[in-house]
Amino acid sequence: MAAKKKSLRERAVAGELVRGALVFECFTPGIAQIMKLAGAEFILYDMEHSGLGIETLKMLCATCRGIGIEPMVRVPRAEYHFIARSLDVGVRGVMVPMVESRAQAEVIARATRYPPQGRRGAAFGFAHDDYQSGGVMETMKAANARTLAIAQIETERGLAAVDEIAAVDGIDILWVGHFDLTNFLGIPGDFDNPKYLDAVQRIVAAAKTHKKGLGFMPASPELAAQYRALGFNMFGAGTDQAILTAGIRAILAPLHDA
Repeated sequence: MAAKKKSLRERAVAGELVRGALVFECFTPGIAQIMKLAGAEFILYDMEHSGLGIETLKMLCATCRGIGIEPMVRVPRAEYHFIARSLDVGVRGVMVPMVESRAQAEVIARATRYPPQGRRGAAFGFAHDDYQSGGVMETMKAANARTLAIAQIETERGLAAVDEIAAVDGIDILWVGHFDLTNFLGIPGDFDNPKYLDAVQRIVAAAKTHKKGLGFMPASPELAAQYRALGFNMFGAGTDQAILTAGIRAILAPLHDA
């Protein structure tokens, strides 16, 4: 009998390498298949900075169905209506920015899970379960098991509370929000500063202590390798607009006016 295939959440929490992409701008029907061909296992669509709305997110989740790529989303804040609505339209993972306390982490854990683990409201036969009918208990159990909850540590307050946040059952990944973290540490964009490097090590230590995965958005192969060496295992390449710009620029660069 073949062994059961691990879910993406199981692999990420276990520290196995999970690769994907963050999408901020290219909210098109074909982007899921394009990212799949590029080697991504998940797409994390951004709602915090991009203006992406819930109806477009529902369409994007539908384009992931059946092709072997998991749709996820970064919601604007740790509020139930953002998290639960995103799950109901089909995302399999939720990233929450600027998590700064155990209380906020507990809100996330409750909103992403059905009872008895959490307080997610019930609605079955909808987009999130592929419109299928089935036993309620089995459906809730499967959803709880597959849903990935990601807490971004990207402020000085989140850093101070990182051990408490990591200790919350239901938080699966600690994700370093590197730009905001340098901003809130008073060293904007200085990723070689000892204050930032020490902060990253504190986040890594908290994840290891509490058996959580570690996430990061690398903008280059060098950054991906650097953070992999630090112990990070969940990577979302980005940003899509910067990657597209660099690719087009590289093609046009050798061309000059005669």
